[in-house]
Amino acid sequence: MKAFIVRALLIIISILILIQLWIFSSLVYWRTHDVETTMFMRWTYFSDFKPIEHQWRNYDDISDNIKHAIVAAEDAKFLDHHGFDWDGIEDALQRNLKKDKVVAGGSTISQQLAKNLFFYNRRSVIRKGQEAIATTMMERMWTKQRILEVYMNSVEFGDHIYGVEAASRYYFAKSAKSLNREQAAFLAVILTNPKYYQENRNDPKLLYRKKLVLKYMRYTRIPN
Repeated sequence: MKAFIVRALLIIISILILIQLWIFSSLVYWRTHDVETTMFMRWTYFSDFKPIEHQWRNYDDISDNIKHAIVAAEDAKFLDHHGFDWDGIEDALQRNLKKDKVVAGGSTISQQLAKNLFFYNRRSVIRKGQEAIATTMMERMWTKQRILEVYMNSVEFGDHIYGVEAASRYYFAKSAKSLNREQAAFLAVILTNPKYYQENRNDPKLLYRKKLVLKYMRYTRIPN
């Protein structure tokens, strides 16, 4: 029995090491290559085999408006942290404890990107640990500009809609390079629940958050 437990532990450790090697090699490759697909995209596709809407766009081919809007909506301290916003995490924990349920996340853009690239949306201690390691590696290996560029190109904006270019085409029939402030703010705020807001674009909560994002966009800093 003892030998069986030891073998099982060795197998689990080996699997975890292999996962980290896969993540490391992927991050090395993606430093200079477009990210054509993510784990989230693959899970979405294999759920119903419906084609994914996604077109990669380089950083300079995306409007600064959406960069400012996403930072304002998702991670105001993006340029100042190294992957983890500890104040934001503490605030989220306090809010969750007060409500006795999960009402806030506190994840940074880097953490969200690590989850989108390599994992899936099921909560577990092991997944969160792997996500933290992936986030740390990403922050050390990529520039902030690269992190934001890949994030904008891989995040979900609606049912089978991934990346800001596909979202711009779907919602506004225009390129991501041409997004104005209002359009950028809308896309940024739907990230919290893209499939719901895709069908409920006049939801009061969405409109309120959009006003806040428009207000704070001018104060955000983005990578150059």
